[in-house]
Amino acid sequence: MSTSTTDRADRLAGPGGYEGCALCAEPTPRDQEWLLSYHDDEARGVASREALLTLANGYLGVRGADPEAVADGVHYPGTYVAGVYNRLSSEPHGRPREDESVVNLPNWLPLTFRLPGQPWFGAGYGTLAHQHLVLDLRRGVLLREAVVTDEDGRRTTLRQQRLVSMASPHLAALRTELVPRNWSGPLEVRSTIDGRVSNGNVAAFAGLCGQHLEQAESGELDAGEVTWLVARTVQSKLRVAQAARTTLRADSGTRVWPRAVAEPGVIGREFLIEARPDVPVVVEKVVAVHTSRDRAISEPLLAARETVRDAGSFDDLLEAHAESWKYLWRRFRIGTRDGPDGQLPINFHMFHVLQTLTGHTADLDVGVPARGLHGEGYRGHIFWDELFVFPLLSFRVPRLTRALLGYRHRRLDQARRLAEENGRRGAMFPWQSGSDGREETPGWFFNPRSGRWMADNSRRQYHVNLAIGYNLWHYWQVTGDLDFLASYGAELLVEIARFWADLVDYDPADDRYDVRGVMGPDEFHDGYPDRPGQGIDNNSYVNVMVAWLLARAVEAHGLLGTEYCGELWDRLDLSEDELADWERISRRLRVRFLDNGLLAQFEGYERLAEFDWEHYRARYGELGRLDLILEAENDSCNRYQVAKQADVLMLFYLFTAEELTGLLDRLGYAFDPATIPPTVDYYLARTSHGSTLSRVAHSWVLSRTDRPRSWRLLRDALVHDLSNRGDSTGEGIHLGAMAASADILQRCYTGLEVRQDVLWLNPRLPTELRALDLDLHYRGQWLSVRIDHQEAVLRAVPCAASPIDIGWLGTTTYRLAAGETLRLPIGRQPQQGVNSPNPSVST
Repeated sequence: MSTSTTDRADRLAGPGGYEGCALCAEPTPRDQEWLLSYHDDEARGVASREALLTLANGYLGVRGADPEAVADGVHYPGTYVAGVYNRLSSEPHGRPREDESVVNLPNWLPLTFRLPGQPWFGAGYGTLAHQHLVLDLRRGVLLREAVVTDEDGRRTTLRQQRLVSMASPHLAALRTELVPRNWSGPLEVRSTIDGRVSNGNVAAFAGLCGQHLEQAESGELDAGEVTWLVARTVQSKLRVAQAARTTLRADSGTRVWPRAVAEPGVIGREFLIEARPDVPVVVEKVVAVHTSRDRAISEPLLAARETVRDAGSFDDLLEAHAESWKYLWRRFRIGTRDGPDGQLPINFHMFHVLQTLTGHTADLDVGVPARGLHGEGYRGHIFWDELFVFPLLSFRVPRLTRALLGYRHRRLDQARRLAEENGRRGAMFPWQSGSDGREETPGWFFNPRSGRWMADNSRRQYHVNLAIGYNLWHYWQVTGDLDFLASYGAELLVEIARFWADLVDYDPADDRYDVRGVMGPDEFHDGYPDRPGQGIDNNSYVNVMVAWLLARAVEAHGLLGTEYCGELWDRLDLSEDELADWERISRRLRVRFLDNGLLAQFEGYERLAEFDWEHYRARYGELGRLDLILEAENDSCNRYQVAKQADVLMLFYLFTAEELTGLLDRLGYAFDPATIPPTVDYYLARTSHGSTLSRVAHSWVLSRTDRPRSWRLLRDALVHDLSNRGDSTGEGIHLGAMAASADILQRCYTGLEVRQDVLWLNPRLPTELRALDLDLHYRGQWLSVRIDHQEAVLRAVPCAASPIDIGWLGTTTYRLAAGETLRLPIGRQPQQGVNSPNPSVST
């Protein structure tokens, strides 16, 4: 090898900039809203960075690891397909257990280079003199530019673009450009599929078995241009096929010598080329991924071969992919007119929601994974997080919400079995759900602070049933989809109502019903000090939600009637007596109040000891996992008035003050909405924010009483993962928190709700928020909504949808037809009455 030019030291071209690096050029303020960048000096928190740079399309997710990286305790390449689970048995520390996990699939990314006789880049060759990573949120593309130097001073520029196609869900692609800067000579490039992978993304699972795959076969076709690998999950027996097409090109006249790579668990191609200074060597790698869960295929390997053969060039794929993202953003962007610093976190949260749950997801039998397709946190399981996700989706792409609710309905029989196993009627959905809907919550988890195992009693969080009921009813309200209610929703409501009606205990002395032995969303209390693990009694959130759900089940029966759904009621053996029982229970559930008149978290909460927050913050700093801290001190959260997230405040999150007042009045309790602010203050002072959902829920409930504080909590939630404060972000994003953050802008600050077939608005923007621009889908009609501190402007997109009713500030309604625009002043009431001629409406 010869050196063609004299090497000179590269220099920084400004803060975070590098001379010659295209990504280091200062973007326009408009572009800054869409670009998430990492520079050399931001190398800390690699695991979190890789999760945040994940690309996905609702079917396939690929972590943002460098293509040459391997799982080495710092980096963690990960490829996941929605719904691909496998079950393994382990015996950590002598405790037998069985866990079902989302499966880390063969790594299709590996692409590296070297000079002959040297190690491969990433495995010993070269050092990074510069690296810049940029996630282009607008197009869903991960960009990378790096400068690699070796011990002899040779410099090579590395530029890469990566996508996971939003246009074609089974395709992903990587384009790499290698440019020798001060040398010429032979260059070797290696592109492979690596099947030697296992699950190892979560440190807490290190003692569990993680080998979910067994390699079945590999090979090549088309004279070696396409290589393929098939693996199979060891228990669920799912076949996963990947086929990769790798092409290399340089300037005309440059010869390329390819050869096959076939090692145990690895298949691919190597290329030898004579490189010249400043002449790019371009490598395109296109991969197709199929599994035996896919629809409309004969078998996955055949499908993967055909898909990769039919795929166009990287540029073709990029064009179609970017076009798909353009249309997504057209319907999903929430604009704040707040500049890059304010807009980027919002775009970032919405981006990860959109690429986890897409139109491609609607064709799959999958739920809402709490950690997205971004890692192995929570083993890829489905919890109650959909409660925070569906309201955002239902106002944008309701068919996706309907499809995801189908995941629950298809597992209704499993929920019935779980209820029966627990001696109950109806359906009992599990706290953690995976492939078939059985209870996946482990009985124990390891506390690294104490080195001991702790009992995990979170399967007592039966309130996941209530979340499912709330989600399906909210979907029905937004869409008016009577067919869904008749086909799926009513059956779910009936069986969930039966479970709760069977669980309650009747107290004839007070003529009240009690709910005992449950856990609320606050996971810090799984029981009382004298009976840990046995649940708590009369949790206010649970009891009010049960009353609400039973009333909705009765209402659904009335809506559908006996003629339209007589067969359904007969099949469910639903009688008038049972409906009457639900009606009575929904009016007589017990709700506890503290001595100061505020809603109690649960019965006996005020008898627990106060906690010394100041002392423990001084000792430990962050107290999010206070349960682990106290267990290590042979203590327990069960003894204290503490909360991971405050259950009572969830009532203010789900219901307006008027709705909650009505619910409690129906239960026979006088409730003064003026007690809401002191209730919020009382529980916030006792909350550790151990859940990422805590900040967004609390931001919501503060929005009407303390908007500056609400805004601060929302901003804190928006930057939580971005600022690398989430110590578990490397195991996957917090999808529920991201969706809920966007939903605060969509529903909370706009006062958006649906009541009695009217879409109500009651805007209360924080002072720091100049304006909101968003689109909404309501009962077949797309609405363009713009709200600032002076007025709200609603434009109904021209279409064939029927006119809709818009409610304003809780008092006035307007009829809005397709093609019309409605202008409503903020700070003063419009003069028009209900359904009166309205000069504020224009065509």
